Amino acid sequence: MTSKTFLSICLILGVFCAFSEGLYFHIGETERKCFIEEIPDETMVTGNYKLQLFDPRTGGFMPSSPGLGMHVEIRDPDDKIILSRVYSSEGRFTFTSHTPGEHVICLYSNSTKWFSGSQLRVHFDIQVGEHAIDYANVAQKEKLTELQLRVRQLLDQVDQIAKEQNYQRYREERFRQTSDSTNQRVLWWSISQIGILVGMGFWQMRHLKSFFEAKKLV
Repeated sequence: MTSKTFLSICLILGVFCAFSEGLYFHIGETERKCFIEEIPDETMVTGNYKLQLFDPRTGGFMPSSPGLGMHVEIRDPDDKIILSRVYSSEGRFTFTSHTPGEHVICLYSNSTKWFSGSQLRVHFDIQVGEHAIDYANVAQKEKLTELQLRVRQLLDQVDQIAKEQNYQRYREERFRQTSDSTNQRVLWWSISQIGILVGMGFWQMRHLKSFFEAKKLV
């Protein structure tokens, strides 16, 4: 493999590698916050979160209190629940997608009886693909050298690229099917409109002919 080819592969891996995103948001105790994530099939997803309770005395958010937790619910593109579990106020959840498409990730607090009417801050970070893998733990369990671990990461990145490409082809096929179905419906609607207009014209001509015959004009 030439250095130019190796550089090209590295650039491709840098462009297509899976990404992670972090944010925080505020919710009420009974409020549900949902996110939509497009995920290829057979892809690992890890979410890290931290729940903080608003302290009216200081005007800031204090560390989570005992009894406060987070309910995580995840639905696949077929609207089937693949994960529904109550976690502690800080932690992580992991799942693997089995159907490509939009996955809905919903978060909400598990209880309102302890802190009625309080505002909560949720720090949320989601990692998709090889970024969801804890390579330090993998290296320790499998006793991999640094070079072997790097090769493992590159193989996982290549595998993720293939999954992303398959997912893009899947989306294109779905879009093509939707376009064909829409065009077919438009065609039949146009034919129906023409049929209705022809029928109305024929009925009007017969009606006018009967009217003129009744008036003995023809």
